[in-house]
Amino acid sequence: MVNEKIRNVAIIAHVDHGKTTLVDQMLKQGGAFRAGQIAPERVMDSNALERERGITILAKNTSVHYKDYKINVVDTPGHADFGGEVERILKMVNGVVLLVDAFEGTMPQTRFVLEHALALGLPAVIVVNKMDRPDARPKEVVDEVLELLLDLGADDSQLDSPIVYASARMGIASVDPDKPGSDLTALFDAIITHIPPPEGDEKGPVQMLVSALDYSDYVGSIGIGRIERGSLKQGQQVVLVNYHETHAPVRAKVTNMYMFEGLTRTPVPTATVGDIVCVSGVEGVSIGDTLCDPEHPDPVEFPKISEPGVEMTFMVNDSPFAGKEGKFVTSRHLRDRLYREAIKDVSLRVSDGETADSFIVRGRGEMHLSILIENMRREGYEFQVSMPKVLFRDIDGVKCEPIDVFVADVPEESVGIVMEKMGVRKGELVSMTPRGSRMRLEFSVPERGLFGYKSEFLTDTKGEGIMTSVFDDYGPYRGEINRRSVGSLVAHETGESITYGLFNAQERGPLFIGPGVRVYQGMVVGESPKGEDITVNVCKRKQLTNTRSSASDEALRLVPPKKLSLEQCIEFLADDELLEVTPLSLRIRKRILDTEQRMKEWAKTRKK
Repeated sequence: MVNEKIRNVAIIAHVDHGKTTLVDQMLKQGGAFRAGQIAPERVMDSNALERERGITILAKNTSVHYKDYKINVVDTPGHADFGGEVERILKMVNGVVLLVDAFEGTMPQTRFVLEHALALGLPAVIVVNKMDRPDARPKEVVDEVLELLLDLGADDSQLDSPIVYASARMGIASVDPDKPGSDLTALFDAIITHIPPPEGDEKGPVQMLVSALDYSDYVGSIGIGRIERGSLKQGQQVVLVNYHETHAPVRAKVTNMYMFEGLTRTPVPTATVGDIVCVSGVEGVSIGDTLCDPEHPDPVEFPKISEPGVEMTFMVNDSPFAGKEGKFVTSRHLRDRLYREAIKDVSLRVSDGETADSFIVRGRGEMHLSILIENMRREGYEFQVSMPKVLFRDIDGVKCEPIDVFVADVPEESVGIVMEKMGVRKGELVSMTPRGSRMRLEFSVPERGLFGYKSEFLTDTKGEGIMTSVFDDYGPYRGEINRRSVGSLVAHETGESITYGLFNAQERGPLFIGPGVRVYQGMVVGESPKGEDITVNVCKRKQLTNTRSSASDEALRLVPPKKLSLEQCIEFLADDELLEVTPLSLRIRKRILDTEQRMKEWAKTRKK
């Protein structure tokens, strides 16, 4: 059976190329909003963190109606750290809409997502977006996309993909770059003509692959996926089987079933081949499971998700201020939350650490793990994390490490400093392409070489540079990299920071705190440009006598403190430091808080 009136598509692209904005316009023109209703911008970015950062973190489903067709659309993340989201949902769709910026052209993540789509044999509709940019260069960008398709070994039908020129912000699309359209009709027509309808045996035993998960406090886990074969009914008995695991089938019952209609989920009594549905009541369901007929437990093949490349240790907070700001502080709370996240996020790996209070968490990159930390923090969790480390592999007896493709789009005057910094971080220049008054540099660089580089890069390029990276492959270890050139200013005693003590400490380097902040011995309160740790007493008070008053000297002027964000805190961490995370505070601290004991340990390592 061919379900002629349904199209299932995923919108894939590099970060900030306009996927979510395009979905907004598709929803508006597809009748998802009633007449006169004010539609919010980036409506698919429903997560508070997504709206704050302006990025998509989780893949989300919606649907639009065009003529008498229903188009199920999946909006995907563009950041490389959330590539696992893209990999898993590609099994849910029959084709992709590849978005490319009309100026930036193909970027590392464009290659990554397109490679996975082509490997599954999915047809593509190419959309050159942001045609309203004054510096748009659509013809060169189309050539870049075709070169990329050839490079990735696309077949003849994939090379013959239709090209649509659009402005997602204005909600227009056209097949002619010189004649802008008036709406998105050209895009809708290309999807219906070029993306095939779903096919399958409608009368066969049911088979539904779960490609995404949601959770509700009322009904528990909700599995989202496409029906590959047969029909599924509300109340039907099914079994859960997995292609990569050999455990016995688990019996379950579909309590409720929903379909996506615009931004809402509509209850349906039955669904058939090609429909994307949500099912609840199936306890223990996880991504990659197949819901099958009990008499025919045939799992659908599910691609192995790429392995994580970075790990951090999450542990119970044991600082002197432990338990004062968080709601969930015990190892049991931390363990339950991390293992629950690993079920939902297929790119994440969680395992028990060396102690009962620590857990090893592995993810795609620094941002992947920092989003998890921020979400837990907002939920009321209090814990500590270690410095991120890359995962090395032994391949044919050779120590190998993850190598990234790093692309920097910078002003010409910043090229020298970026190349110098990349050299220190063991980066190798691959290509150098002029783009008007700017230069596009592409490097092959170890992933650990990019830790902590973002803020440095923005400073070096005066805020005008654009950097992006994506995992390429494992390569031979490239040697030691000096990750941090600055040291830490460490608090000498527990107490409250005083203006007098801070005034003396700021001569040593930039401070992270102002007056009136509670600190403890071993807490990092600033950075030392000398590259070594210095102990400072920020709680020091001015000694008063009967001949000297507090007002006798000039007013002490403090330099405004350098407030670090979560990402900047993670970037700053050294091997012997931890980041204390609470709902209200972020504190960097030494693993060994006692100054005397820490100096003894330092002396031992120096002797070795």
